[in-house]
Amino acid sequence: MFELVVPDASYYPSFAESHREWDGAHQDGAGLMADDDVTTQEGFAAWVRRLAGAERAAETGGIVPCTYRWITEGPRYVGAIAFRHYLTPALLNSGGHIGYGVRPSDRGRGAASWALQEVCARLAAQGEPDRVLLTCDDANAASARTIERSGGLLEDVRTDGNGRHFRRYWIDVVRS
Repeated sequence: MFELVVPDASYYPSFAESHREWDGAHQDGAGLMADDDVTTQEGFAAWVRRLAGAERAAETGGIVPCTYRWITEGPRYVGAIAFRHYLTPALLNSGGHIGYGVRPSDRGRGAASWALQEVCARLAAQGEPDRVLLTCDDANAASARTIERSGGLLEDVRTDGNGRHFRRYWIDVVRS
């Protein structure tokens, strides 16, 4: 059974396995920056501390306060999901409120759908925001299905500066 947990340094061995599976690819929702060292226990612990502080951090360089949660199954790291507390103009265009990623060996098991629905339920319980924006690559059919299964309504498809097409979805979180 999946759980959403606060990032914790005790997941280092399992996260290290997952990190190797990603093989250098960007891990949506994980909050990994280019200068983060997650290959050593000390670097991993420092990264976990940065994630914990991100919830209360001031906006800087387009990075807004963000709540990170890890998708786990017992002691096993399965993936990550992040909720950005508000949107800058750039995030409104192409980033969105929520990002998520599931390690390659766990894809297709429903972890992303479960985590997205769980985060939306938690946001609904707190009463805000009324709706959240999610984006995904136009070619990422699995992510589009995950968002649509969670109530996402496609607003449009846009093209970024590199010619990449991406979809923008809104999910109503607080229903009247």
